[in-house]
Amino acid sequence: MNKLFIVGLGPGSADSITLGTIEKMKNADKVFLRTEKHPVVPYLKTQGIIFDTFDKMYEKSTTFEEVYENIAREIIDIAKKYRKVVYAVPGHPYVAEKSVEYILNFCNDCADISIEVIPAISFIDAIIGELKIDPIYGLKIIDGLSLDVQKPDKRCGNIVVQVYDRFIASEVKLKLAEVYGDSYPVTVIKNAGIPGKQVIETIPLYMIDRLDWIDYLTSLYIPPVQTLFQEKYDIYDLLEIMRILRSEKGCPWDKEQTHQSLEKYLVEESYELVDAIEKESEDKMVEELGDVLLQVVFHSQIAKERGTFNFGDVVDGICKKMIWRHPHVFGTEELKTSKAVLEKWDELKKEEKDLNSYTEVLKDVPRYMPALMRSYKIQEKAAKVGFDWERVEDALSKVYEELEELKEVYKGKDKEKIIEEVGDLIFAVVNVARFLDVEPESATHNTVEKFIKRFEYIEKTAAKNGQKLDEMTLSDMDKLWNEAKMNNFNKKNEK
Repeated sequence: MNKLFIVGLGPGSADSITLGTIEKMKNADKVFLRTEKHPVVPYLKTQGIIFDTFDKMYEKSTTFEEVYENIAREIIDIAKKYRKVVYAVPGHPYVAEKSVEYILNFCNDCADISIEVIPAISFIDAIIGELKIDPIYGLKIIDGLSLDVQKPDKRCGNIVVQVYDRFIASEVKLKLAEVYGDSYPVTVIKNAGIPGKQVIETIPLYMIDRLDWIDYLTSLYIPPVQTLFQEKYDIYDLLEIMRILRSEKGCPWDKEQTHQSLEKYLVEESYELVDAIEKESEDKMVEELGDVLLQVVFHSQIAKERGTFNFGDVVDGICKKMIWRHPHVFGTEELKTSKAVLEKWDELKKEEKDLNSYTEVLKDVPRYMPALMRSYKIQEKAAKVGFDWERVEDALSKVYEELEELKEVYKGKDKEKIIEEVGDLIFAVVNVARFLDVEPESATHNTVEKFIKRFEYIEKTAAKNGQKLDEMTLSDMDKLWNEAKMNNFNKKNEK
């Protein structure tokens, strides 16, 4: 069986290459280096080691992923032809070496090749030694080319590797700034562990792509964030802030709050978010979404103190729910239309909540939801089983019927009956809105805004005429109201 030895050349100093690696290279039929651009190469030549390289692959390929995959396939083909082949990579074969990863994956079913990986000193060891970092306190190693999926952890040290040039440094800078802010201090290391060539410089993050000496042996070290006063915060900072606010040395008001006392704030913040959305103010949306998120974190902290649940449970629950309710995305089921998705959603929701009757489905709509919204949802759910008018005209007739019933009782003394008939009339109007695909909540809000604008016209016009509203007759105000309507009508026609 042919043998493929994968060896590491260490971080760059000839002192760090192992005797075992030299021995394997001297006794091989063929030696290949991933790249000749490594400080230890001149030393290999002094040892009489003859080798080829894959540097030509970098010129033929358009991406690094393509380079590493092509190298892996070629070295495997070579290993099938010779008894002993050595493939040498910078550093340690298992540390930030994509070509080795490809080789091992491709050779899962290679019956005619035996692979042996020889350990080596990695450039990570050199960085740890030079910066005097103890990894026991946490150290994350990230590929600078994969920051979209490999996220840094602010609570421990991070080493970003493969910062090959200033262009990649610029990309790395932009992604890290989203986590740390532009001014966070970072340490740039080139030629780690190579005496006389090593460069170490600590600078603000925004400056890293301004260094003209960055090359293929450059890495970046980001120390852990150790203060709450930061340029950029994340969800874990918010959780910690809330923990402090609720602690013995925290805020008296925050410590007093309960799930019940916070109810009104969640409702208020949600409406303020809706207001920001309606005004299309994205800056305001950021603020209001933060206020809503604060309520989630606040309730989670209270529950954590009581030992019932915590924020992690909230996140875990919603993730499981989203995966469960999207079998067409995370499973094998095929749902091609939004209508099919919504039908499946309702089906899964009933199964999830163990709703065994249609009445239970209606009762599941929250009691404290705004009445117009709740009416709309109840009618929607009843309509799904056929309890609905066939035409909008039938729904309109019901409005007239309920109006007549209200007329019969509104002058009477039976307050409960009046309340009942007013409710029936509103419910019937909501039904018409549903038929017309109009959200009654939004429609009513629009009407309220229209009322305010027309009232404003009355007040401003009256003031111009030297009149006060409380001194005007209803007839005078009604005249100005109609003027406001006409002005609005004319503006719409002009458009």
